[in-house]
Order: sequence, then C-alpha cells, then structure tokens
Amino acid sequence: MKHRELTHAGRVDWLRLGRTPQVGPVTFAKLIERYGTASEALEALPGLAAKGGRVNALKIVSRDEAEAELSATEEFGARMLMACEPDYPSLLAVLDPPPPVISVQGRLEPDASPCCAIVGSRNASAIGVRLARDMARELGLAGITIVSGLARGIDGAAHTGSIETGTIAVLASGLDYIYPPEHAELHHDIARRGLLVSESPLGAVPAARDFPRRNRLISGLSLGTVIIEAAMRSGSLITARLAAEQGREVMATPGSPLDPRAKGSNRLIREGAALIESAGDVLDILRQAKRPVAAESDTPEYETELNEEPDAGARARITDLLSPSPVSIDELVRQSGASAGEVHGVLIELELAGRATVLPGGQVQTCYPDDQD
Repeated sequence: MKHRELTHAGRVDWLRLGRTPQVGPVTFAKLIERYGTASEALEALPGLAAKGGRVNALKIVSRDEAEAELSATEEFGARMLMACEPDYPSLLAVLDPPPPVISVQGRLEPDASPCCAIVGSRNASAIGVRLARDMARELGLAGITIVSGLARGIDGAAHTGSIETGTIAVLASGLDYIYPPEHAELHHDIARRGLLVSESPLGAVPAARDFPRRNRLISGLSLGTVIIEAAMRSGSLITARLAAEQGREVMATPGSPLDPRAKGSNRLIREGAALIESAGDVLDILRQAKRPVAAESDTPEYETELNEEPDAGARARITDLLSPSPVSIDELVRQSGASAGEVHGVLIELELAGRATVLPGGQVQTCYPDDQD
C-alpha cells in the first residue's frame, strides 16, 4: 500500500471504509488499489454489493459516525493511524494486507527499536512465568521492545518484565476495555509508559473472532515471536503460524513432555522453530533476522486486471467453487479459468454481499447468509 498524507476528509473516508461491515482488510486493500481513494471506493460499494447478490442495503458508516469516533479517540488520549500514513508502524505496513486502521495510546513508538513478541499459556507454570518475565527484562535491557497480548500468564509476565524498558500490548478489545480485570494497573501503566494497540473502536468488547486478528498484530509488529508454554490447541500456536506466514522468526522454549502446556511449543521445535533457552539465544536470532520489506508495487497490467468486469459465467464458476472450507485464491484462479483480476473482483462483490469472507493469507470461504448485518 502506497504511503501518502491524508487530509482530514481523507482520514474520515478511510475510517468509514475500514469500519463498514463486510469490508475486511483484504477487500479494503483491493478497493484502494482499484479506486485509488477511500472516497471513490465508498461510492462504488452499493453497486458492488448488489452485483454480489446482497439483498439488504449495505450499512456504510456515515461521515458523522466516523467524525465522532475520531473525536472520541482523541478525547480518550489516543490516536488513530491509517495504513497509508507515514507514522503507521513500518512492520505492520508491509503485511499483505495491513490492518486498515489501528488505534494507539501511549508514548512508545513501535519503530524506535526492534520488537520481539513473547506469548504463551494463560495457565502458565511458575517456571514459565519467571522465564517470560526474566527474558523480557533482559531483552529490554538489550534494546528490544517486547510485544504481547496482555492476557494472564506468560503475556502478563512479559509485559511486567519489560515495563521499564518498553512494552507494547495488543488488545482484542477497544483501548478502554480492561481484560482481564486483574491487569487493570498493568493496562494503565502500559498506556502511560508503553503503548496499547487495537484494531477495534473504543467500547468494543472482544468476540472470539477478534483474537486471531489481535494475534496477527502481535506477530506483525515483531521481527520474531517467542513461544513459552503452549498447549496443542492454543492462540499462541496461531500467533506462531502467523509469524511464519509473515516471514518473521519463530522461536520456542522446550518443556517437559509430561506437561500438556509444553506440547505445542515442543511441536513447534520439531517442525523447525528455533529452540531458545535464554535472552542471548533470542538476540542471536534477531541480529540475523532480515527486516521484512513491502511487496513490489502493482504493475499497470495488474491494475488493469483489477478493473476487468467479470462476466456472468465467471461469477457463477467462481461462486460455485467456494465452500465453508477455506480455499486459496490461487486455486480459484486455476480452477475457474478466470484471470486473477476477475477472481479478486468477484470476491470483493461476494464479501460485500455477505456471502464470502476473504482472509489474510490468500484464503477465502463462504459465510452464512444471516451474516448480512
């Protein structure tokens, strides 16, 4: 996504597009590629949704609603960053696609020093908590900013260990929602001395779907992610997978094979994650890590493809290939016989119609008709 300065009106339209239901981060990025500005994309939304088969009118966020959210965020002592703006965190900006809008509160700048995530079990062992806290403190003293999710257990220990040197807490809720309650003092301390980050508006209470989005930001802000104690089915493993997909370093501490809290992290090591036992091990890996860069900008040919109008036959073939099980967009291109531009165009229409969800990572799946809110 190209960097640009936005006027106030441009920021309002960017927020309107980003907060409109059915406009996920992939569709947002494709709309900006296709129309150039959020204002032009907003004008096109009703027609695109109708082509995708939407029955109810799409609820586009009004200008007054967006203005009110911007004002409330400023009054709360936070600020909003749009993905195209120069002060948007550089490691998030190179994601494909970046979160369109984030809210931040605090004085810490994510680009001021290298960041490393430390995440793990909520029901952590005493030794796991101590390891996370001590490792975060040592990494902080070495100039590394620690990123985590402010959850119980490992996350809280990582923030506590790095509060003096620099820590970033990524929330699944709005910035003003404190969870868990016992982390209220830590939450306020990070807002004062570190940085709180969220994709959600003020007042938002997290739902299950918000935690993978939060995990994507945790890994996306970081050059590497350390997993300390993770069960076989845990959000920490999702964070590790996202880090790998983003081209970031994945590290894990080994644990006892008798402890179910270590089974997921031990599996990561078997599958190729770096085995780490100390802050020194992490520093060695981060020093060798390549800083991710943005993908090549779109060529004129690709921009032309994005503006191709899919015919009825292409729409039908692409729609018929979708199911509740995620499928890659590349596979849809191969099986439908349509161009990449046509496939992306149809998927934009279907997502706006509430009939499909386009996921970061190049996957798409159908969703239920009653998702048309």
